[in-house]
Amino acid sequence: MALTTTSSANQVLLDAQVELWNSTFAYIKSMALKSALDLRIADAIHSHGGAATLAQIVATVKLHPSKIPCLRRLMRVLGATGVLSAQNPSGSGEPAYALTPVSRLLVGSQNNLAPITAMILHPSFVSPFLELGAWFQKELRPESCVFEHTHGQTLWEHADRDAAFDALVNDGMVSDSHFIMDIAFKECAGAFQGISSLVDVGGGLGAAAQAIAKAFPGVKCSVLDLDHVVAKAPSGTGVQYIAGDMFESVPPANAMFFKWVLHDWGDEDCVRILKNCRKAIPPREEGGKVIIIDIVVEQGSSSNSKQRETQALFDLYIMLVNGIERDEQEWKNIFLKAGFTDYKISPVLGARSIIEVYP
Repeated sequence: MALTTTSSANQVLLDAQVELWNSTFAYIKSMALKSALDLRIADAIHSHGGAATLAQIVATVKLHPSKIPCLRRLMRVLGATGVLSAQNPSGSGEPAYALTPVSRLLVGSQNNLAPITAMILHPSFVSPFLELGAWFQKELRPESCVFEHTHGQTLWEHADRDAAFDALVNDGMVSDSHFIMDIAFKECAGAFQGISSLVDVGGGLGAAAQAIAKAFPGVKCSVLDLDHVVAKAPSGTGVQYIAGDMFESVPPANAMFFKWVLHDWGDEDCVRILKNCRKAIPPREEGGKVIIIDIVVEQGSSSNSKQRETQALFDLYIMLVNGIERDEQEWKNIFLKAGFTDYKISPVLGARSIIEVYP
């Protein structure tokens, strides 16, 4: 029987349908990843040296025997989406599933991003996006974010009232700090050199400040956060914890540091926070600066479409708290309104950048 080829017009339609399905089923990718975290599949593979057969994985994870055929289908999705790779050197029998650079970020003690991945995929963070269309039809009010639209309280209120959820968020932020700070020191050490003292503003449990203090022993590091956060801070870290409100004032230091903080707040709030920082640091010629780790939309490799897509996704994601991911002009406007005169952006952290802001 002769083979027929699809006409170009029909091929366009079919390609479009595949693209539509791929976007429609994108949540399946997320939930497959969440299932892998829940079952600790990456840990199981890691325990076998980085590659394991389905039988070895089944013997390690908590799984009902009746679900083994279903697990095989989950593994196929994890392989197709790059979380794992399927290796079958002999060309027959069950493949061995190996960790990829992506899944290696979910295991081990170094560069482990499992906590923040689990946080982002938690139902409390996922469910608000099921109602995003309804939220768009209501008036935008600073006090009513996407998270509150779904849960009846802000993310911060939820964390304050639910100890398990608060621990989920804190563990997620700590894991991100451990991951990104080491890279930041290697790629942009100059941002932290020549500083005698630093305040990590809104620094939570202080993982970033602890990393800075360890990498630069000559820098006196402090963390500023709210009373109930500081009350949970670990002891013996070599970092001072200060209870306070960044909207009211910040303690004086050579430099102020923000990691994934300012994107939580609107422009007016950011200007208010940065004005307080401007009052608390010395002039530029005496080493005064603000260091920010955050997304600068459309900064980074222009050829990296995945990076640009991730920045756009994060911008929509941060609407959970009425936050915003800003481009360079939007950041510049905030800096100038807060009384700063100059800045430098170093797009060396993947989807994020290091911004140095000078008085």
